[in-house]
Amino acid sequence: MTISRIQLGKNGITENFIETLKDHFKNHMNVKVSVLKSAGHEKAAVKNYTEEILEKLGRNYTAKTIGFTIALRKWKRNVR
Repeated sequence: MTISRIQLGKNGITENFIETLKDHFKNHMNVKVSVLKSAGHEKAAVKNYTEEILEKLGRNYTAKTIGFTIALRKWKRNVR
């Protein structure tokens, strides 16, 4: 199983970014999002991005923040 990687830049989390994430999840179970300096290179900003991404993706996803990288995972079954 491969891990897909994308970058979060100065535009932040847009509808286009969320659609790109969903497209990556069609072929992969795990996606790593690298937060670039232009997006706000602070730990608090990365935590906020993580919460916002999970809110927009839905209930079947979980995330773990490691430094300035957000590791996202899609679950096969619905998470309650």
